[in-house]
Amino acid sequence: MAEWEKAIGAMTLLVGDLDRSKSFYQRVFGLPPQHEDEDSVMFRFKDMYVFLNKDPAHKPQGGKVLELARSGVGQFAIIVDDVDGVCAELNEHGATLISGPSDRDWGMRTVTFADPGGCIWEIAQELPGGQGS
Repeated sequence: MAEWEKAIGAMTLLVGDLDRSKSFYQRVFGLPPQHEDEDSVMFRFKDMYVFLNKDPAHKPQGGKVLELARSGVGQFAIIVDDVDGVCAELNEHGATLISGPSDRDWGMRTVTFADPGGCIWEIAQELPGGQGS
């Protein structure tokens, strides 16, 4: 059997407006593009590459994804030491929050927001005495 680390190294997100999404990732996350062409742009989040690919037919998700976001659950999560501090930065950079920051029953304090393509991001902090402690 092959040995391999089960770590996600890259993901691709579809976006309707590549320029708007690129600007959002630069502004909100403070990331410079690592590579770009007319149909895509790549950003590096520590050990993961996020590719934004243009899809003019792409529509933001709703329904269950948005319902989960309102309860503090994102499609993608970034774990931090200070959700409130990061939330203040998100507000400064013009991110529109969907929920939080709030303490959640599962032992985390979270805030959620969407990128222009409708992908839901969660910023999460483990609460003292939470499940991971």
